[in-house]
Amino acid sequence: MPRYFLEVSYKGSQYSGFQVQENANSVQEEVEKGLAVYLRKPVSLTGSSRTDTGVHALQNFFHFDLEETLPAKALYNINSMIPQDIVLQNLYQVPADAHCRFDAVSREYLYHVYQRKDPFLRDRAYYFPYTLRLEALQAAAELVSRQQDFTSFSKRNTQAKTAICTILESSWVREGNVFTYRVRANRFLRGMVRGLAGTMLQVGRGKMTLQEFESVFAAMDCSLADFSVPGHGLFLVQVSYPQTLLRQVVS
Repeated sequence: MPRYFLEVSYKGSQYSGFQVQENANSVQEEVEKGLAVYLRKPVSLTGSSRTDTGVHALQNFFHFDLEETLPAKALYNINSMIPQDIVLQNLYQVPADAHCRFDAVSREYLYHVYQRKDPFLRDRAYYFPYTLRLEALQAAAELVSRQQDFTSFSKRNTQAKTAICTILESSWVREGNVFTYRVRANRFLRGMVRGLAGTMLQVGRGKMTLQEFESVFAAMDCSLADFSVPGHGLFLVQVSYPQTLLRQVVS
C-alpha cells in the first residue's frame, strides 16, 4: 500500500495545536476533513511534530497510507477544501515503512520577539517592551548549544523517555524592532523552545545572570525555567529528513 508524506504550512492562531485533540479544533482535523471529502472516505494522519496552541509552521509533515495512487492535482483540490490559514505544499510518495516523526533527523524553530507596538506582529511575535542586550542573549544561546540534558526545559507530564537532545544551532539575531531566536536540534521536548526563549529573555533583560541560567540546566527542575512566553511567537521552520527519502514528488 503506498505511503505518502504530506508537507503542510499553517498559521496556528485559530487552532489548539497541530494534532487532533478532544473538543478542540486542530490543523490535523481540518486536513483530515479535506482529505475525506476529496477521497470520499476517512483517512488517518500521523504528524511529525507536535505544535501547541497558536504556534505556526512554515513546514510540518503528516504521513498516511492509501490504496490508490494520488494524482498531482490532488493538492490543488484538497487545498480548496480546507481553511485559508492551512496550505498543503507538497506530496511525496515514500517507502511503506517511512515515518514522518521517527525518520526526521532534525527540526528547526524560530521564536520572534518585538519591542515596539506593531499591529502587524501581534499574532506572529511576542510583544516584550523591555530593554534587551543582544550580547547577553547570544551568550545564553551559546551556552544552550553546549548542553545535552534539557529536563529543566521540558514541561511536566511528557511521554518522552529521555531529556537528552543534541543542539545543532542556537543563536539570537536582531533586525530592527525584532529579536529572533533560532534553534535546530535532533529532537525537542514538550515546551522546550518556549522555555528556553522565555528564560533567555530574563538573561537579556538583566534579571538573570548567565551563571544563574546555567544553574537551571544543572538543577533539572522545570519550575526554574520561564515558560510564560506565548505560542504565537513560535514558528516551526523546517523538518529535515535523509536526502533520499523525499525524492519522489507526486507529479
